Amino acid sequence: MVKHLTVVDHPLVQHKLTLMRKKTTSTVEFRQLLREISQFLAYEITRNLPMTTRRIETPIEEMDAPTLDGKKLALISILRAGNGLLDGVLELVPSARVGFVGLYRDEETLQPIQYYYKVPHGLKNRMVIAVDPMLATGNSSAAAIELLKKSGAKNIRFLCLLAAPEGIKRMEEAHPDVPIVTAAVDSHLNSNGYIVPGLGDAGDRMYGTK
Repeated sequence: MVKHLTVVDHPLVQHKLTLMRKKTTSTVEFRQLLREISQFLAYEITRNLPMTTRRIETPIEEMDAPTLDGKKLALISILRAGNGLLDGVLELVPSARVGFVGLYRDEETLQPIQYYYKVPHGLKNRMVIAVDPMLATGNSSAAAIELLKKSGAKNIRFLCLLAAPEGIKRMEEAHPDVPIVTAAVDSHLNSNGYIVPGLGDAGDRMYGTK
């Protein structure tokens, strides 16, 4: 097991993931399941958020109660499929700042090509969570993380629905300091760079574009 890899094997996550994998699952069902799973994954990836206490008054008495500390975290969606995970995480952390990295994969070279980049200010002092449903070759994810580091981010985590061993290896080589949280590690990539057995193209299934 990779040192910085966490697989969330909760029964509800695995059950919902099985439903997402089925080719007969509709677009609306796929989106809803992705939103639900993303909240389980978000729970795990935010486990070590910095905490402090503040004085409050309950109906019974005053107390020093735990509360989040530090700057609001930043959620970075790797377009376009990352938006499916982003929505669910935002429901749990509605105060988070949000950024977007636009990358598409050259179908011949499988290398990422950047077309958009807009992120919150002050990444240096925020926990940054990059989200993308599929960690396949790892090229786009590694490129996105590199861009975030150039913008000053130092505390970065990566959240995905499915990962392939090839993508995990690529991320570990490029960014060994970035923990990965996923729902499953699948067998391998096929010749087209798709995760096997996987669930197809997450963006197409989310938006009904294929």
